[in-house]
Amino acid sequence: MSEGTLPPGLYLVASPIGHLQDVTLRALEVLAGADLLACEDTRHTRRLLDRHDIAAPTMAYHAHNEHRQLPHLLDALRREQSVALITDAGMPGISDPGMLLVRAARAEKIPVIPIPGPSAVPTALAASGLPTAPFTFMGFLPPRSGARRRALEEMAALPHTLVLFEAPHRLTAALADMAAVLGARQAVICREMTKIHEEFRAGTLVELANRPAPERTRGEITVVIGPPVDDAPVAAAAEPLAEAWSRALNACRGKRKEALRHLAVERGVSRNAIYRELLEAGLTGTPDDD
Repeated sequence: MSEGTLPPGLYLVASPIGHLQDVTLRALEVLAGADLLACEDTRHTRRLLDRHDIAAPTMAYHAHNEHRQLPHLLDALRREQSVALITDAGMPGISDPGMLLVRAARAEKIPVIPIPGPSAVPTALAASGLPTAPFTFMGFLPPRSGARRRALEEMAALPHTLVLFEAPHRLTAALADMAAVLGARQAVICREMTKIHEEFRAGTLVELANRPAPERTRGEITVVIGPPVDDAPVAAAAEPLAEAWSRALNACRGKRKEALRHLAVERGVSRNAIYRELLEAGLTGTPDDD
């Protein structure tokens, strides 16, 4: 298909999440036939275009310029041009730029045509071996620990699988927060899916949080977390709760909420389970005293 031969409208083109050949024939036709390609990163998209011998006009459209570029794209769409939106990996608008443009196009009755294809969410779900339905997609967690834990706490009671994205440099801290808030749920860390260094690490959140991460963790990361496990009582053979609580308080310099999280990770249960045990044991220094 030659350039400019598509019917007018906004085309949302799913791009490979890793391997450049993981792209549909229809997507290639749209990329070749559109009047304009709006790319999250023009250099990244150019590698895909060059791989498939596609020459097409491109412009940058990403999180830092989407408000500025939005009027230009809408103007092209109003002039009945075909505009293809493509992000670096997966479906535009899913934790990527696109929602504002789609919303604006629909408000003006401009056709929006999805071109389905690769997506990290179903790919990770299918490969995880964890229950796939129902599930909740959380996108990227907040970068700061406090906000991240609050987001996890809001999802903790949901009785099904969670899927989220995480940046490599935050993975270790994020896993510690997941283990502290969600306890010993089964989880799979999916890294560099469909690429040469594809990796899947499985275990409980506690095990994954305590397992040393590779020295240089790189690449896109999707984390799949299984449904909640029943809150199990602390094992009788474990260290007495009073002694464990005292030790955790000392390790956390008297910070009670932090000690509660520490103890939950250590014993592989949720914070709620530990908190209930502290109350039942009549121990002081619980988080309500902070």
